[in-house]
Amino acid sequence: VSLNAYSFNTELSNYVNSERSGDRMTIFDLIDFCSIHNIPAVDLTGYYFVGYPGVPKDEYIYEIKKYAHLSGVEVSGTGIRNNFANPDASARAKDVQHIKDWIDVASKLGAPVIRVFAGAIPAGYKEENRSEPVGWIIECCKECVAYGAKRGVIVGLQNHGDMLRNADETIEIVKAVNSPWFGVIVDTGNFMVEDPYVDIEKIMPYAVNFQVKESPFGNENPIRIDLARFMRIINQSGYKGYLPIETLPIRNRVYDPHTLVPAFLKEVKDAIEAEYN
Repeated sequence: VSLNAYSFNTELSNYVNSERSGDRMTIFDLIDFCSIHNIPAVDLTGYYFVGYPGVPKDEYIYEIKKYAHLSGVEVSGTGIRNNFANPDASARAKDVQHIKDWIDVASKLGAPVIRVFAGAIPAGYKEENRSEPVGWIIECCKECVAYGAKRGVIVGLQNHGDMLRNADETIEIVKAVNSPWFGVIVDTGNFMVEDPYVDIEKIMPYAVNFQVKESPFGNENPIRIDLARFMRIINQSGYKGYLPIETLPIRNRVYDPHTLVPAFLKEVKDAIEAEYN
């Protein structure tokens, strides 16, 4: 298992944005949390590096890398914000360069995977014209993936409920890019389908990392993920990589990741134990 930093989004954001009110947390604090709770790895999302979207200085990257290593915590991935479905070609080109810059960061950090998005559905989008934004996404991904291959970093495309609403739409992009350095960050909570487990199973051959969420039916849905069924899918697929968990605020629930993350972590570890032993 691993922990996605977004579980502590508010506290980490408060720190990088120099907010004076509310709890604050640094990347180093997050690594400490993982070490204390025996979480072997962490996905360090780029948003929480001081100065994002700017590229951090090497000294800062290497300090994080060293601290994680000495804390017994692997860096299982990182991720950035981008929009490859933006009709503005210059904006897409800027996002491609942004990803290349952060592929360099990932390489220096020792993160094997960088998460990218397809992008938000464009204004005025019509389903019959889907091929145009899909073409933009494929073109941008190809350029990023070629760069990632040179730097030893896998590019992972997250199904984010945006232009990618299901397994088939996500697999379409992966097959078109057609590179061993490209795959899917499987977001268990963002398949916009009746039975998300079917889509999780379908997408497993392309999985390079995960965001395992508490509910498979959207961020604020109280229906819990069936971890026994999920782990059976993982086991049968032969996937051996990390399973980063991500907790999120849910309506009518006090959100405290300091208690919710360890609780969900225990559920996930118990499900792994039950499936594999």
